[in-house]
Amino acid sequence: MTRRVGYLATTWAGSYGILALVWTLTGSGFPFGHNNPNGDQNLLRDLSPNLGAPVFAVVLLATAVAAMAMTGRHAERLRGAPRIALLTFGWLVVAGLLLAVPDVSLLAIAGYAPMLIIGAPFGWPPIDYSEVFTWSLLNQAWCVLGGLLLARAILTWQFATRDACVACGRGDTPSKWATAESAKRWGKWAAYIAAAIPVFYAVSRLAWFVGIPFGISKEFLSDLTESGATIAGAGLGTFAVVGGILTLGLVQRWGEVFPRWMIGLAGRRVPIKLAVVPATLVAVAVTTASVSLLSTGTILDAAGGGMATLPMTLWPLWGVALGAATLAYYLRRRGRCATCDSNA
Repeated sequence: MTRRVGYLATTWAGSYGILALVWTLTGSGFPFGHNNPNGDQNLLRDLSPNLGAPVFAVVLLATAVAAMAMTGRHAERLRGAPRIALLTFGWLVVAGLLLAVPDVSLLAIAGYAPMLIIGAPFGWPPIDYSEVFTWSLLNQAWCVLGGLLLARAILTWQFATRDACVACGRGDTPSKWATAESAKRWGKWAAYIAAAIPVFYAVSRLAWFVGIPFGISKEFLSDLTESGATIAGAGLGTFAVVGGILTLGLVQRWGEVFPRWMIGLAGRRVPIKLAVVPATLVAVAVTTASVSLLSTGTILDAAGGGMATLPMTLWPLWGVALGAATLAYYLRRRGRCATCDSNA
């Protein structure tokens, strides 16, 4: 399984690097920078295709070579400066794929997705889906997938080169912060923070939906109501509350064992990946959106915009807290490793 992730990361980087090479040679298809119609808040917004395409090609093809090298057993013997250099390059690429390439669009789509899916058969909302699911957005999602694959491959190799278990990362002297008991303590606080922030956002949106001008003027609320924005806000607010409740599952009993009212699943253990995978994706989306908005100063401006924008200032904390809560959930529930038999 561990080597399979390495091969998948290599395949992803290599194939995407070849596509970037095609963009370079043909002069068309590059989805970022000047070619992104909705990229005003993207970190790559000033990148020209003439420069961006060849840079992507070189970096991605080099990443494919590095990922393949990490997957081989001979690379596990690397120590010292070569190991540090390879890890530095790999993690910088991961950071770029997860934080620099995507922007707030991914979080927006995640928030509106339930409404888009439910409303599509009824022709609501009246939007052109081709303008929503753009070539740039699809590439952003593809980069996030590749970034996560590459992160897992690098982490596996990092474990192997420090003589730790390639599956769980535990060695002869496990870190105290990573023990189940320790993760239970700090993970609880992280989960509470990560759950509270989206609920804080939801309070204002649901209040506006029922006609309460919470944190805004009556005139502004009237404008929002006439434009239909309060309906969309209520939808986002509702799903934000659901997200906050699900986040609490990372530290509650029902997040480990399906509750009695879930017919057919009651009493069964909740698969760890069922909680970790979606929580990780949301944490990445929130953090990416935060970096995107920080780069334009939008988050700083939001602090003075009242309840219409104030919750946005907490997004950086939300992303970090949700990521920490997800990690704590995994550490607390992973149990005995099937590879190294460690249970520390």
